[in-house]
Amino acid sequence: MKAKKGNTLWNPYVGGTFLGVILFLAFLLTGHGLGASGGLARVLGGAMDVVAPEHMRESPYLSRYVDGPLSHWIIPMILGLVLGGFLAGWWSGNLKVETYRGPHTRKKTRWVFAVIGGALAGYGARLARGCTSGQALTGGASLSVGSWAFMLAVFAGGYAMAWFVRKLWN
Repeated sequence: MKAKKGNTLWNPYVGGTFLGVILFLAFLLTGHGLGASGGLARVLGGAMDVVAPEHMRESPYLSRYVDGPLSHWIIPMILGLVLGGFLAGWWSGNLKVETYRGPHTRKKTRWVFAVIGGALAGYGARLARGCTSGQALTGGASLSVGSWAFMLAVFAGGYAMAWFVRKLWN
């Protein structure tokens, strides 16, 4: 595969193999799989503990994020994910800021839809008690029937939704 600039991208089978090794190491070193939505909840819980500590301690849902929310294993993992993505882009010569969009879609429209979609996905991840990466990678690797059903539903929903937003890419 070639990148836009002519730089070679990783073979997807090699990338998948590395992802499998990382998932195994995550299980081995932390006792947990991969996933990111819990990290965002912990960071936001830490910020909210500074702003509204009484509310944090009284809420049954939020109170679990009060004691050391930023020292949880998932925070260094997410920082490593961001750093690794940055280094991979830099190393391959593909590091740049750009907005992918259709030829007739303005950047502002693309960003509005991206923010709305991200907010819905984040809300859904918390509602489902996990993100798609946690479900697909961790749940799939542990052969969880619910995770496999969830991922089939995600792909079906994605294909169904694509019909409604296809004009943004034309």
